[in-house]
Amino acid sequence: MADIFDAYALADAWDEMFVRPGEVRTAYEPVLAALQPIEPGELRFRADQMARAFTDRGVTYAFAGEERPWPLDLVPRILDALEWDLVRRGVAQRVRALEAYLADAYGHARAFEDGVVPWRLLLSSPHFHRAAHAVEPPGGVRIHVAGIDLVRDEAGEFRVLEDNVRVPSGVSYVIENRRAMTRIFPSLFAEQHVLPVDGYAGRLLAALRAAAPGGAASDPRVVVLTPGPGNAAYFEHALLARLMGVQLVEGHDLVCRNNRVWMRTTRGEVPVHVVYRRLDDDFLDPLHFRPGSVIGCPGILNAAIAGHVTLANAVGNGVADDKLLYTYVPDLIRYYLGEEPILPNVESYRPDEPGQLEAVLDQLDQLVVKPVDGAGGQGIVIGPKADAETLERTRKAVAADPRGFIAQRPVALSTSPTLAGERMAPRHIDLRPFAVNDGDDIWVLPGGLTRVALQEGNLIVNSSQGGGSKDTWVLAEGPAERPAPAPADTVVPEIAPRLLGPDGTRPDVPEGAHQQ
Repeated sequence: MADIFDAYALADAWDEMFVRPGEVRTAYEPVLAALQPIEPGELRFRADQMARAFTDRGVTYAFAGEERPWPLDLVPRILDALEWDLVRRGVAQRVRALEAYLADAYGHARAFEDGVVPWRLLLSSPHFHRAAHAVEPPGGVRIHVAGIDLVRDEAGEFRVLEDNVRVPSGVSYVIENRRAMTRIFPSLFAEQHVLPVDGYAGRLLAALRAAAPGGAASDPRVVVLTPGPGNAAYFEHALLARLMGVQLVEGHDLVCRNNRVWMRTTRGEVPVHVVYRRLDDDFLDPLHFRPGSVIGCPGILNAAIAGHVTLANAVGNGVADDKLLYTYVPDLIRYYLGEEPILPNVESYRPDEPGQLEAVLDQLDQLVVKPVDGAGGQGIVIGPKADAETLERTRKAVAADPRGFIAQRPVALSTSPTLAGERMAPRHIDLRPFAVNDGDDIWVLPGGLTRVALQEGNLIVNSSQGGGSKDTWVLAEGPAERPAPAPADTVVPEIAPRLLGPDGTRPDVPEGAHQQ
C-alpha cells in the first residue's frame, strides 16, 4: 500500500475505495498504483498548484464572504458500469415522475383527486404559482435540467437525499474538475476507460433548442439569464454560455414588447426564443413576483404564457423539489409510471401528519431535521450531534410549523480517501448527477458532482458550508478513447417504528436568488 495510506483508518461507514484495511476495491487499483510513487509532500504541492490554477481561471466559489479557489481533491470517486447503470436509470425514472407531477400540479390534478398526494401539500407550498397554470411548455417539458442528490448508505446502497429541479447548480465544476484531473493523471484515463463529461454543453443546448416554442425560427435563439457577477454561481453561468456558444445576459439586456422577448445588442434588438434562466421565480418578473426585483425582466412571464418564449426551467417547479413532496415521490413513481422505485428514499417523517409530529419530537436527538425549503445545507440539524440548546430551538420551530420540516433517519454517508494536510483521511461524500430532458429522452451526465465534507466527521457536504469536491469517474464496459487535451482556457441504527419505510410509506398509516 502507498505510504500516504499507511495511517488511513476506515470510518464507521461504507468506504468507496477500500473493502477493509489494506484491501482496495478493484476499480481503484490503478488509482492506488498511480499514487504509490508520489510522496505526500509532492501530492500536497500538486493540490496547491491546482488551487492556484483554479484561482487564475476564475474557478472559484463564495464562502464566508470571500472568493476561494474551488476545492478539488486529487483522489477521484469511481463508479463502475453496473453501478452507474443503476444510478442513471434511477435518476431518469425520478425525473419522469416529477415531470408528470408538475403537469398534474398545473393541469389535471389527477394525483390529488385520487389521494396519492394531499391537496394541502400543493396549496401550502410557497413555490406554487397560479400564473404557471397558463403556461403550456413546448413538448410538455418543465424540467429541462435536474440535479438529484444521492448518498450511499451504511450497506453501500444508493439512496435519494433530495431533488433539485428549480435552478440546480454545480455542473460547471464537474467539467472543470475533469479538465484539472486530465492534466494531473493523464495516463489513468486511458487505462481506466473513463466516460467523458465534455458532451454536457452540447446536450444542454440541444435540449434548449428543442424547447423553443412553436413558430420559432428554424435556428431559435437561446440565452442564459444570470443575476450578475455578484451571484455565487456566476462562473457557471458564464462557462455554460461560452461552451454552448450563446449570449450571457442580465435582466436589463432583455426587453418584452407585445408579449415577445427581445435582446438588446449593438446592432439593435433581436428576438429571443429560449431563456435558460439562472435566477429564482421570485426575482424573474417583477410584474408577477417580487415587484422590487431589478435583476429580472418585466413581462417575461406574460411572453411565456403567450407561447412566444420558453423559460427553462419552468416557473413553479419549486413544488416538485419541496422536501415534503420528496417523501411522496416513491408513490408518484408507482402512480404515474407503474414501476417500483429504482433508487429508494432515506426513511423519513412527515411532521404535518397526525401522530408523526409527536414521533419526531420524541426522538429529536436521533433524527436529522431539515427545513422543506432549505438549500445549501442551511437549517439542517443533525440530532445525534446537536447540543441541547439547538435541539430545544429545533423542537419549538417544528412544533410551531410542522409543514415546514421533514425528519429523516441519520445516514452515515459513505466516505472516500481525501487529502487532509499531507495524509489521507476518510471524509463523507454525496453525489449529484445532472439530467437533461429534451422531451424525447432524459440523458444523465456520466458521473456528476461528488461533494465532500472536508471537516472530519462532518455530514454536510455543501460548498456553502465549507465542502469540497472530487472528480467522478464512470467506467465504460469497453475501451474508451483517450481524452482530448483540456483547453487552456456498518449496521443501520434502529429508531421508532413509526418511521416511513424506504418506499416513502409507513406500515401503520394508510398511503395518502437561490442556488440548489
